[in-house]
Amino acid sequence: MNILNIEHVSKLYGDKWIFDDISCGIQEGEKIGIIGINGTGKTTLLRIIAGTEEPDQGQVVRQNGAKLAYLTQLHEFPEEETVLSYVVSGSASVKGSWGGTDAGDADIMEHEARSMLNTLGILEHDAKMGTLSGGQKKRAALARTLLLPSDILILDEPTNHLDEDMIRWLEQYLRRYRGTVITVTHDRYFLDQVTNRILEISRGKIYSYDANYSQFLELKAQREEMELATERKRQSILRMELEWAARGCRARTTKQRARLDRLEALKAGKAPVFDKALELDSVETRMGKKTIELHHVSKSYEGRKIVEDFDYIFLKNQTVAFVGSNGCGKSTLLKMIAGQIPPDEGSVEFGETIKMGYFAQEIPQMDENQRVIDYVKDIAEYIPTRDGRITASQMLERFLFTPDMQYAPIGKLSGGEKRRLYLLGVLQQGPNVLVMDEVTNELDIPTLTILEDYLNSFIGIVILVSHDRYFLDNVSDRIFAFDGCGHFRQYEGGYTDYLESKNRENGGIAEKSSSKASAEVSGGKKKATWDKGEKKLKFSYKEQKEFETIDDDIAALEQKIEELDAEMAAHASQYSRLSELTEEKEKVQAELDEKMERWMYLTELNEKIEAQK
Repeated sequence: MNILNIEHVSKLYGDKWIFDDISCGIQEGEKIGIIGINGTGKTTLLRIIAGTEEPDQGQVVRQNGAKLAYLTQLHEFPEEETVLSYVVSGSASVKGSWGGTDAGDADIMEHEARSMLNTLGILEHDAKMGTLSGGQKKRAALARTLLLPSDILILDEPTNHLDEDMIRWLEQYLRRYRGTVITVTHDRYFLDQVTNRILEISRGKIYSYDANYSQFLELKAQREEMELATERKRQSILRMELEWAARGCRARTTKQRARLDRLEALKAGKAPVFDKALELDSVETRMGKKTIELHHVSKSYEGRKIVEDFDYIFLKNQTVAFVGSNGCGKSTLLKMIAGQIPPDEGSVEFGETIKMGYFAQEIPQMDENQRVIDYVKDIAEYIPTRDGRITASQMLERFLFTPDMQYAPIGKLSGGEKRRLYLLGVLQQGPNVLVMDEVTNELDIPTLTILEDYLNSFIGIVILVSHDRYFLDNVSDRIFAFDGCGHFRQYEGGYTDYLESKNRENGGIAEKSSSKASAEVSGGKKKATWDKGEKKLKFSYKEQKEFETIDDDIAALEQKIEELDAEMAAHASQYSRLSELTEEKEKVQAELDEKMERWMYLTELNEKIEAQK
């Protein structure tokens, strides 16, 4: 049953139709990912669905009584309000609109808010919102949104500012969520794990695929091939009909008039138009023998060791990634490597031929009134490429900035387009070392794919921090994992290789980054270890029985949690009883989490067994 319908929606920005008469139905319980290149209107569509922006034509119809929660990209935060109060107030205001809240509800909401904030790495619950970093504010907003009672959960870039552990927690949370999820994200593993339907926005139209991201790639290729085949057939028939008309037909019979009408219809047909691909190109500066050397580097902040006695020499044509939880010091280390800040101890030495290109996590301040083309010309009027010198305007076109966009002020660009412009500015300086801090944030998937290809062919050193696991799998040769105490552990390969090595060290079963872990990543070089074996997979007798009953077990545990919530509300004034119930709920929740992990393992195993039949 449809919980929401998008009916003949159109939206005009300037002289460009962002949406041109799009219609789509969304069913209860669907997990939908919206994708498209930057500037196609993904965030605008979320705003229209959420009701915060009106379409120029058409309407969005929501099922009566359906409640909606919306995580936006940009927030306005109450600077003087505490983190806990901000998170709880969202749920309290919704419950209040239903007829007020009692002490029991407030205690339960506060307990859930504290638990979720801890999970998302915000431990100072009484801190003022104004004292938080941008990433912490985004996580507080995510906690507030997830705690809102909702049937439709709308999330715009929910994985930004989350580390790997938090992203995996969010994936699990959304898979368990019983309502409808509509999300815009460029995290391809996240789309694989969470979504069961993809909506692609392209040139004002919307295309629907009942698939996760990996399956979407196949279905999109099939759709485009069918469109090209249809166009080839149209051109072939058109050519024959034109030859017939050129022989001097007489339009006196009904049959001939119908044939001429068909000829006009064929001439009026339009060839399929596909989104233009980004073209990344730059000429790297020659690199001498000496690269970048870190000698016993240490750095502390507020008495805490961020980096301690790190010693490393970067090799030519190497891509090194640093991973770890938020706040562990990854960005600080990159700033030291890039020469932005000095170490407290030790030294960072650069070869004489090193030319650094530093891509910061936060885009440096841009003049919002400056024209896009002037931003590029301030760096260079002409840019050397592997095919020769080109103008700033030609380079902008390669980066998908149309002539109209080039002469528009920077303030008119979307967040992703500004990030793309910043990337162009870094690359056009011809660096032979790229230091990139969260370069994947806000870049669309087609751009990420091109960037991966570019980095794999880059003649120089790439040093990066990213939480995009798919991206790391495709580009990194070596990974350094922070332990949170200033030390690192070195792993060879990409992110999946790192996870498998880490799990072997811990004596566990290798964790899969996504449903794609069983296959090559985007045509790349990584494969999951189970794919290498020749032994035929099958359930043991115990696993078969467990697989048959685990759905009922999970449902029973979820029902138990609902009963405990009701009982906690009923005994809100009895502190001792409330404490007992809270403790019992935490145990049941832990058991549910364990069951969900087991369900994921058994489901994946069952899919592999079915695939080999």
